[in-house]
Amino acid sequence: MSQLKRKANLRGRIVGKLCTLLLLWSMASVCAAEPAPRLRVLSYNIHYGQGNDGVYDIRRLAQVIAETQADLVGLQEVDVGVRRSGQVHQAQRLAELTGMSVRFGPTQHYEGGLFGNAVLSRLPILDVAIHPLPYTESSEELVTYPRGAIAVIVQTAGDAKFRFVSTHFQHNVAKDRLAEAKQINELFANNASLPTLLAGDMNATPESEPIVELVKSWSNASDDPPSPSAPSAQPRVRIDYLFYRPAVSWKLLDARVIDEPMASDHCPVLAEFELLAK
Repeated sequence: MSQLKRKANLRGRIVGKLCTLLLLWSMASVCAAEPAPRLRVLSYNIHYGQGNDGVYDIRRLAQVIAETQADLVGLQEVDVGVRRSGQVHQAQRLAELTGMSVRFGPTQHYEGGLFGNAVLSRLPILDVAIHPLPYTESSEELVTYPRGAIAVIVQTAGDAKFRFVSTHFQHNVAKDRLAEAKQINELFANNASLPTLLAGDMNATPESEPIVELVKSWSNASDDPPSPSAPSAQPRVRIDYLFYRPAVSWKLLDARVIDEPMASDHCPVLAEFELLAK
């Protein structure tokens, strides 16, 4: 074989190996570019398990939650060991019936048990924190309730981490709701970089001061115009919400109120997201 042919063959082998390496690198890059995690998220005030027929029925609530195929659920008005609802650990029972993990965030003692917020999750829960919120103490003239927020950090299959919060604002003191909104921003928005979802019964309509305060730091995951969420039998006002921040970390795919007139006095609120940034 001539020297010219040997050089040509050598060049051919080198080019062939380079092409193979480029192909393998390209395939590895495609495999590494995992799709953004999709998440279905629900906010649901369960009215301590009591439906509009006066019956306490945790199985009925679990069925509503299961049908949404939610990955995360922020619950409000949850009883644990309370006499009025049969001393059931409602948070744990809902977890058992839906096959999800649960964390409970009590805000007060009530009838021999505890009352508060909870989180259900299909994702691994890495951390949990319970935060009291400002409120006006109850008096003979005005019955109020302590308020709080439960926050968990969860992890997706692709190792992305984010925070999920469930909260419930005061029902009958407007200045409390505004103070609670400001505290939520202070806790989870100001100088906070971790992507966060916020679920809650804010007891406030979209144009009210507390919601205006929240959307200074959060994006509202809502249909447009916002569908009413309460009372569930004949919804008239929107007071249940899902919010997200920062906006660059999330893509909102869908948002709607679930038509469920019996299981609770609130309709559940559902949104679907893509998590864009770890």
